[in-house]
Formats: sequence, C-alpha cells, structure tokens
Amino acid sequence: MTSDEEHARLFVELRPLLFTIAYEILGTATESDDVLQESYLRWADADLSGIQDTKAYLAKVVTRQALNAVRSRSRRREDYVGPWLPEPILLDEHDPSRDVVLAESVSTAMLVVLESLSADERAVFVLREVFGFSHDEIASMLDRSSDAVRQMAHRARKHVEARRPRYQPADAAVVGDVTAAFLMAASTGEVGPLMEVLAPDVVWTADSDGKATAARRPIHGADAVARLLVGMSRVGAQHDLDTDLVAVNGLPGLVVHLDGELAGVFWFHVVDGRIEEIYAMRNPDKLAGLAHRREIAR
Repeated sequence: MTSDEEHARLFVELRPLLFTIAYEILGTATESDDVLQESYLRWADADLSGIQDTKAYLAKVVTRQALNAVRSRSRRREDYVGPWLPEPILLDEHDPSRDVVLAESVSTAMLVVLESLSADERAVFVLREVFGFSHDEIASMLDRSSDAVRQMAHRARKHVEARRPRYQPADAAVVGDVTAAFLMAASTGEVGPLMEVLAPDVVWTADSDGKATAARRPIHGADAVARLLVGMSRVGAQHDLDTDLVAVNGLPGLVVHLDGELAGVFWFHVVDGRIEEIYAMRNPDKLAGLAHRREIAR
C-alpha cells in the first residue's frame, strides 16, 4: 500500500469520529465538511512514521481547524433574525440507546447549551466528556497548559450541568405515536391526538433567520403550539404535502416537502412519552446538510 493510500485509509476509518468532533464544536454540518476537507489536506502531508496515535493526531488537526472556523465567522449570532438552532443532521442507522453519551452529545438541546460556551471551553468539553481524551492530550491540541485545560474543563462541565436538559432515548412505539399525531395535526388540523402527546409546557422553536415564514419567538404551551399547527395545516392544504420519517440529531423527526420543494424539517424531544420540545428548521441555508445521512462515532 502506498503512503497516499494509507493516509486515505486511516482518514476514512476515523471520519465518523472526526466529523462528530467538528460538528459538536461548530454546530453546522456544512462547516464541518469544510473542516474535514481542509484537515485531510494537512493530513495527506503528514509523516506517518512519526505519529504514534493516529486518532489523537487527527483529532488535534480537526479541532484546530474547527476552532479556526469559529473564529473566522463573518457574522455574529447577535445579528441573527429570530431563534438560532444548530444545523440539523440526518443520522445513518444510529440507535441512540446503544450509546446514550454520543446520542445526547449531538442532540439539539445539548448543542444549544454548548453554544453558550466559549469556543475553547466547548472544544475542551467535547474532547474530554464525549471523546475521553486526557487533559494532557487536549492541552497539546489547543496549545494550552494542562492546568489551563483542567480549569476550562471544570468551568465548562459546571456550566453544562446547570443547563443540561433531561435526555432520554425515544422508544420506537412512542416515536410512532408522536409522529403520527404530529402528521395528523399538520396535515388535517386535527389536534386531539397531538394534545395527548404534548407536554403542557411544550416549547416550539423555529429557525428561519427571516428567510422563510416562521415564528420569530419560541412558542410556549400545548394550546399555543396546537393553534400554530392548525394554522400550518391550512397552509399545507393548499399544496402537495409530502413527509418522510427520519432521525434528526438522534431524535424522531419529519422532512417536509411542499409541491416537491424541501420546505423544512421538524424534530421532537420526547421525555416520558410526551413532546417537550419541537424544533423547526426553515432556514434554507441550514437545509443543505440534509442531502445525505451522516455517520457519527466516538
């Protein structure tokens, strides 16, 4: 096997893990793809004979490229129109119950919490808590001292624990009930079955950045969410509506097409058989990542 072939083999083997690292630091699939492409170019020039731990080495390359991407963003979150959500991803045959830590780490609720950390704190938390790298390894990745990394890890863990939402892998039967009820409400305006699976304090959050019709503020409460869905059903009745059941960030969801055009994706955070959060992605800039399914790993 040539050196180029060996570089390619090792990178492909670790790609699911590397994508997951980048995605959890960045919160966008498209930027993560760019980071992996740039990281591979750097990896292709690396001398394999001097690398003892391929996983740690590539994690270091990807982490640094991801942090560079965060710092070079031209637009600030404060300029965003309406609620911000991480870019959703469709998962490739991932069963959340097999690895709850991994599933929670890419859940929308967790990514929203991670967004409130500094870039370095977020990287430290992800690398330590999700991927299990040592403080010394992370220090090398970030060009920081081990003591500084330990302090960041402590701050980040404390911050996340204070805001961490309850996570529970959804039962398949419950997922079926939830999606069927949501579909009926969205397509016919019949909200009775939906009210049975909505938590009383359910929250609807829609991300559009002002580029599509969507609520500009989160909507709270089962009655208000149900009324919103009745309104959506009236709009849907005027179009050819097509839906696909998918797993979005480890949560049950639906991809919606209107008249053959991708209109958005909706996904649900379900706890104890009730929907506690409904996420709606309507921002066309954040729908490109739904073109293909992703494999994640740790």
